[in-house]
Amino acid sequence: MTTRARDRLRRLPPVHEVLDALDDLCARIGREAVRARVRAMLIGIREEVLAGADVPDAAQVASRVRDGERADAGSLAPVINATGIVLHTGLGRAPLAQEAADAIARAAANPVPVEIDIASGQRGRRTDHVRPLLCELTGAEDATVVNNAAGALVLALATIATGGRVLVSRGELVEIGGSFRLPEIIEHSGSHLREVGTTNRTRLDDYARAISEDCLAILRVHPSNYHIEGFTQGVGVGALARLAHEHTLPMVFDIGSGLLRRDETGVLACEPDARGALAAGADLVVFSGDKLLGGPQAGVIVGRGDLVRAIERHPLMRALRVDKLTLAGLIATLRQHRDPAIARERIPVLRMVHTPVSALRTRAETMCDRLRRARIEAEVIETTAFVGGGTNPAQALESVGIAIRTPDPEALARALRTGSPGVFARVQRGTIVCDLRSVDASQDGSLCEVLLKRATESPPGTLH
Repeated sequence: MTTRARDRLRRLPPVHEVLDALDDLCARIGREAVRARVRAMLIGIREEVLAGADVPDAAQVASRVRDGERADAGSLAPVINATGIVLHTGLGRAPLAQEAADAIARAAANPVPVEIDIASGQRGRRTDHVRPLLCELTGAEDATVVNNAAGALVLALATIATGGRVLVSRGELVEIGGSFRLPEIIEHSGSHLREVGTTNRTRLDDYARAISEDCLAILRVHPSNYHIEGFTQGVGVGALARLAHEHTLPMVFDIGSGLLRRDETGVLACEPDARGALAAGADLVVFSGDKLLGGPQAGVIVGRGDLVRAIERHPLMRALRVDKLTLAGLIATLRQHRDPAIARERIPVLRMVHTPVSALRTRAETMCDRLRRARIEAEVIETTAFVGGGTNPAQALESVGIAIRTPDPEALARALRTGSPGVFARVQRGTIVCDLRSVDASQDGSLCEVLLKRATESPPGTLH
């Protein structure tokens, strides 16, 4: 080692100086734990200095330790969804209403009577906590809940159609996220798929001709993650239910999105709703809890009382049952849905979907003004957003975003994702676009701070 290299290493700050700059972290996780992190960081920095890097001071080393601690704190740290996809499956779909988050926190921190009937003191059913609300909101005779929508469909078919055939239109043989396909889901329920019609056109007669002695159910699946246009034809819920009932078959409708009642605003007019499906004659309706319902991940089954009771007796019910946290969050979310206006105000997904474009533009202009004052080349642009999460694929949502020009948009996108909080944006024609349709207004300040910080930390010419 050369004399110059030794001199450079001697300029590295001692451990105790870096610790003095990390008092807050020491108070949170303990001084010895922080000391170990500082020593490990200095070992790495030593190699960087020997390779020619600048010698950092104590504050700079402390900053790197903090960044490392944030990364170690967990890969599920909160981020800002600025993609314009409101229900982004990769980002956990629906953010919960504050009431639901509070309910989950209370249930997590305390014993709660999940399976005890308070009046009698005897064992009860955990689904009894959520059943009255679901029946009230959908008009169903009975209701139950499991841990996800695919599980709900498997359980429903395993109960009513094991060993028999289930009729499904070829145009509804969807593949959901993670390469899971409807034919495989039906197979693993113990029933057998009978395809009817063609990809683009299925008539009522196609179903009628396919009904045989071994047919045990008719299934309709809302194709929520794709849209077929052109020479198409399908069968309405009412007509399909009447055909099923003529042959004493149950008709199951997987609506996917979790819309409880028809959206009177028209924004979600193309989405089927649970109340409407039951009113049209469906015997069972299956949907997700973490899409347009805006709650935690869950699979909801509502419909005929005898079928729901049979489902709850099935052995798979225990394997798919929900825990107290899901129940607490789902109940709190459903309570907001009692009044559609309150739901649009308090449930983040519905609030984002229904936010007027004028309000998004005002927010974008305010943020752009602040960015420009920091000499960041930002502008307000009109964008196209989507509900996402396998919901309403054909309907675009008018939106507004902030566009930042940069010579290397991919590098900036990565820098934003690794910020604190991380920001997930779009790369679009050489610019970074932060679409505000999927950003809650309460996050605007944090979004601006991350953009400003990355501008400060970026090499000359990256953002300015």
